[in-house]
Amino acid sequence: MLSRRLIRIKAFKTLFAYEGSHADNALTAQKTLLESCDKVKDLYYFMLNISSSLIRVAEDKIAAGMQKFRPTEEEAHPNLKFVHNRFAALLSDDPEFGRYCMRRGLQWGEYEPFVKHIYNSLITKDYYQNYMKSGVDSFEEDCQLFSCIFQDEFEDNEELESILEDMSVLWVDDLAFALNAIIAGIDETARKHLVVHPSTFLKEDDKDFALRLLAESIARYDEYFELISQHLDNWKSDRLVLTDATLIVMGITEAVVFPTIPVKVTINEYVEISKYYSTPNSRVFVNGILDRIIQEKVASGEVVKQGRGLYEQ
Repeated sequence: MLSRRLIRIKAFKTLFAYEGSHADNALTAQKTLLESCDKVKDLYYFMLNISSSLIRVAEDKIAAGMQKFRPTEEEAHPNLKFVHNRFAALLSDDPEFGRYCMRRGLQWGEYEPFVKHIYNSLITKDYYQNYMKSGVDSFEEDCQLFSCIFQDEFEDNEELESILEDMSVLWVDDLAFALNAIIAGIDETARKHLVVHPSTFLKEDDKDFALRLLAESIARYDEYFELISQHLDNWKSDRLVLTDATLIVMGITEAVVFPTIPVKVTINEYVEISKYYSTPNSRVFVNGILDRIIQEKVASGEVVKQGRGLYEQ
């Protein structure tokens, strides 16, 4: 499930907290990193589980309309296409999905007002109205509706961010990734007619990459921080931004420890992360220092890459 970039971000945040708190237990830091990674999967399931909650809100609205003394024509003869959506039904009927959400407490019951706000928003949207009026009746169309819902309704939603912050301090930053993973999962469900149950890591060596990157960065932090200080021009090490130092330490560590990851990929990844988690000038600073130190280690033989093109800049 997790991309290598998100793994690097998780490792960076863990290392930053570890060094900032002057902790001394690397195994605890690794455990924290794995928990942080697993939380992304929890967020995936939590957000996906809102599908059945939206159906229940629609069912309640239809029931209330039909119970009126003088219902409108629409209330008396409601369009049931949404409440019969087969993608949502597939999720509700999937025992593994239900057990996971129940076991991890990933339910929307206490957030019913938010679910109602989302429902009231989506029923005004063209994609929903076109779905309800469409003459098509297919599982693929049902999946496409929820793909549109997850694309359109949840990003930049302050009410949702407040809910996520209450549940996990990690989730607001992870939301965009989780939503993209959900949309990809819905596309796969539409093709296979099966609920997608993602693993935290796409491959087993991704977990090994995460743990080793963090462990080696912790072990080498003091050495590489001193090395960074030696490459500062007219800049004292005590003025070095800790986020920049942490990213550069991780970049050097990755270049040294992982022989199959190209130098260009390593530098580009940490420069990109610096754009979101450090200062406006960090991109140029991280790129310059990291490139200079890695090239020195290539020349000295400390950075050795396996395969053609792995040194390309």
